[in-house]
Amino acid sequence: MTGESNIKQKMAYHPLLLGGIALIAGTLLVLADAGTRDEIAQRQAEDLRISLSQVVGDDIHDNSLLADTIVLHQPLQYSDSATGITVYRARLNGKVIAAAFEVIGMGYSGPIRIIMSVGSDGNIMAVRVIAHAETPGLGDKIEIEKSNWIKYFSGLSLINRSITQWAVKKDGGEFDQFSGATITPRAVVRAVHNGLAYFNANKSTILDLEESHD
Repeated sequence: MTGESNIKQKMAYHPLLLGGIALIAGTLLVLADAGTRDEIAQRQAEDLRISLSQVVGDDIHDNSLLADTIVLHQPLQYSDSATGITVYRARLNGKVIAAAFEVIGMGYSGPIRIIMSVGSDGNIMAVRVIAHAETPGLGDKIEIEKSNWIKYFSGLSLINRSITQWAVKKDGGEFDQFSGATITPRAVVRAVHNGLAYFNANKSTILDLEESHD
């Protein structure tokens, strides 16, 4: 009887032991997640701040772009219209002088994430590619670290360039294409043009110019 009792005790002990281990492991995972969540959020915010500073100079505004945002729900091609388009506004003495937002182009190897800024005059201030999977040595010339191609957008607008000029030279436009990688620059040009049209369509809201009507 003593032997049977010991066996029963051991059989009852094992599930309790496994349950205790699982509980401890689960608790540790929750604590680890809670401990890293804030750090990840801080890193993401810092990465965004750096990207914004590349297209909107820190010396031209006196507000925090991360704290001055507006979310637009009008659709923008390839962007997530479900969550809306977040626009970061640069102000000087309370007046919106520029806005920055993300657009996406569909390149040869997938989405190309682009951040662009537009001044209150409707001219592009700067464009930078922040993420892509294009072919190294070919499509990666869209990166500012690889070439100055992306700088050509600065100063362009829907007024000083016709619709036909907003294309790569192979398509009759004025933008250089890359040897062996026409799809990539074509995608970026289209995405930036779409972004500029989006800014103009929502200009009053973005620049905080809308007046209330009683």
